[in-house]
Amino acid sequence: MEYEHKSVLLDESIRALKIRPDGIYIDGTLGRAGHSREIAQRLTTGRLICIDQDQAALDAAEERLSPWRDRVKLVHSNFSELNAVMEQTGTPWADGMLFDLGVSSPQLDDASRGFSYMQDAPLDMRMDLDKPLTAREIVNAWSCGELRRILYEYGEERYAPAIARAIARRRETSPIKTTLELVDVIKSAMPPAALREKQHPAKRSFQALRIAVNGELDVLEPMLKAAAERLSPGGRLAVITFHSLEDRIVKRTMQALAKGCTCPPEFPVCVCGKKPVLRLQKPVTPSAKEIADNPRARSARLRTAEKLGDDI
Repeated sequence: MEYEHKSVLLDESIRALKIRPDGIYIDGTLGRAGHSREIAQRLTTGRLICIDQDQAALDAAEERLSPWRDRVKLVHSNFSELNAVMEQTGTPWADGMLFDLGVSSPQLDDASRGFSYMQDAPLDMRMDLDKPLTAREIVNAWSCGELRRILYEYGEERYAPAIARAIARRRETSPIKTTLELVDVIKSAMPPAALREKQHPAKRSFQALRIAVNGELDVLEPMLKAAAERLSPGGRLAVITFHSLEDRIVKRTMQALAKGCTCPPEFPVCVCGKKPVLRLQKPVTPSAKEIADNPRARSARLRTAEKLGDDI
């Protein structure tokens, strides 16, 4: 199946990376290689390492990146393993790193993956199909209290208690196996006014389950710290977020790396010895034209930073 895929904030990301023809770059979330294609075609003697936990993305990239395969390395891994990937590929440092967070359009559009609340499919939601945990296991085996927690924390779902109770009641009769079965349960727990809202009633719950299945939020801070450490002086870090939960983590972590000192404000002088690592750039959001062309870009935000030199 051929997917239509539009890379979000593509031009802005490429400009932010300030690509050099001989530089070394990492695309930590390959997806359908939209960003990687733009990076690769700007390289001559440089190198691009593309990481993705979804084997389907790597398989598709073989063709999409074929004109530049001599300068591209494809790695099946999670960006949480950034240090290990760099060691494995003999890459001590990089001139730029890009992380486009969230689910790619092909994953959403492929009904069999179970990410969509609009199409019926087995409850899966794994980005890496080699991993054991699925949405079906969470929905049918996790406690009502744990379901309530992830729906509230990861989906910011105000009806989390009612939805968790409805799931617990339903699974006593028979397991919830498919996406549309779960949508029906979610709808049954929500008041009529909530069902009439513009946003689909299952959107927040599906986001919460996807985050829980893939451990998306837990890996962000360690990954960003590793990325900042492995950038060369003057190197660029670019991160695209799609919802407030991940954006808050990215913003907080990058601000801490730009601040350096962690001493209490009342200390007259710094005693921790930590220095700023990054210089932050102004965040960027999609233009009105991009949002009109690609509605999935609406909530995106690009945060970028430059690695400071050792003399700072």
